[in-house]
Amino acid sequence: MEDQQKLQQILSQLEAYKAQTEIFQQQIDAVQASIAEIKILESTLEDFAKKDTLETLVPIGAGSFIKAEIKNEDKVIMSLGSGVAVYKSFEDAKKTAAEQKQQLEDTLDKLFKDLQQITDIVGQLSPQAEAIMQKLQAQGMAPF
Repeated sequence: MEDQQKLQQILSQLEAYKAQTEIFQQQIDAVQASIAEIKILESTLEDFAKKDTLETLVPIGAGSFIKAEIKNEDKVIMSLGSGVAVYKSFEDAKKTAAEQKQQLEDTLDKLFKDLQQITDIVGQLSPQAEAIMQKLQAQGMAPF
């Protein structure tokens, strides 16, 4: 009976780690998407630095777009979060984007390390569960 309880405990832990893994993966996906957006911002700012005007497509609804020309106004409106935005020069905008990207990359590194720790724990628990299941089956007992 003790083995069955231990097996149930390990299986519960594995299920909890699986849920944590899914949460970490969602967070990783969100951070990677944010990094991709910042890379697009950096690229666009670089394009603007080289040209007086830039042609782009502007969404007008229902999956439709219109070509538009953007004039280089030497200012960018950047979101600070919580509905707050400020005007910044192109250089300040580039600096802010680089800082945000670095913070996100640091967060991504931490998420990957945490995910690896969970993977390592699962890697240790899974063989234990399998060994207990084999032991119970050899004794002719159903695991549950």
